[in-house]
Amino acid sequence: MLDNMGPALCLLSAACFGAMAIFGKLAYAAAVSPEALLLVRFGLAAVLLSMLLLLRPGLRRHLASPGRVSSSTRRAPRLLMLALGLGVFGYATQASLYFSALELMDASLLSLIFYTCPVLVTLTAAVMGRDRLTLGRCAALAGACCGTLLVFAGTGGVHFHPLGAILAFGSAVTYTSYILVSDTVVHQLPPVMLSALVMAGATLTLTARAAVTGGVDLSFGLRGWFWLACIAIVSTVLAMLTFFAGLRRTGPSTAAILSTFEPVVTMVLAALTLGEFLTPLQVAGGVLVLSSVAVMQIRRTGRGAGSRQVRDPVEFDGPKQTVAGG
Repeated sequence: MLDNMGPALCLLSAACFGAMAIFGKLAYAAAVSPEALLLVRFGLAAVLLSMLLLLRPGLRRHLASPGRVSSSTRRAPRLLMLALGLGVFGYATQASLYFSALELMDASLLSLIFYTCPVLVTLTAAVMGRDRLTLGRCAALAGACCGTLLVFAGTGGVHFHPLGAILAFGSAVTYTSYILVSDTVVHQLPPVMLSALVMAGATLTLTARAAVTGGVDLSFGLRGWFWLACIAIVSTVLAMLTFFAGLRRTGPSTAAILSTFEPVVTMVLAALTLGEFLTPLQVAGGVLVLSSVAVMQIRRTGRGAGSRQVRDPVEFDGPKQTVAGG
């Protein structure tokens, strides 16, 4: 029955990822600090994923050809260190910037700024010679840039925080680098195992930071722990596993297109629970950005269906094959 539920699983994953900024805002309202949020999120997710790997040994096996498995096995120590490094240096930094921005700005606006990441990935990959900039893709990039400008142009002074916007964009830039680096390992390790290693690496970084800065305050109440559990379980582990399940049934391009539902969920939930509303100009800009992302992925789908070509080295669904978004 699940074989026909690929799109639904991808949409469920996007909804879980999209709720993370809302859970973060509610955790802040319950006196949870960004440092505590990050440490508990990654630590709890690492524990849950490790338990899942112990209970489901099949998740530790890579679905690849025997020759590829043998090659990956020979490089296992280097791959494991690289996976941990992605968490230690990449994901910990990206998430720190993201949740620092969330302290300063609306969740809906943060989601739109962060979702410039697919555009940055495509542009950077083209500059590095790892992807091609076709005429259609250039048009989609131009549309995304115009949409981003509309988002900023329509921002009201009360809800806009310049430092928050800088941190949000810094998070997107850091995530772009993370995606391009993770692309070298994501096809060589089982995805759940890779996710657990990245989470463990991020936990190590945040634990070390807490030790240096004098520790993390975990004295907040039950309400704070509830929202942290939501972030770790719903917006990290469940979001990632449903994405894997959907990805296997739909393919990468379709999964990436459906993932554009994520910021839509964030904006709707922010309006319903936090009273955050985007201006009409911002909504128009957001629609333009998300449409441009979808167009880029649709063109990939059409190109792949038309002829046999070398796999694109970068697909935006790549990072979600490793860790939760944001």
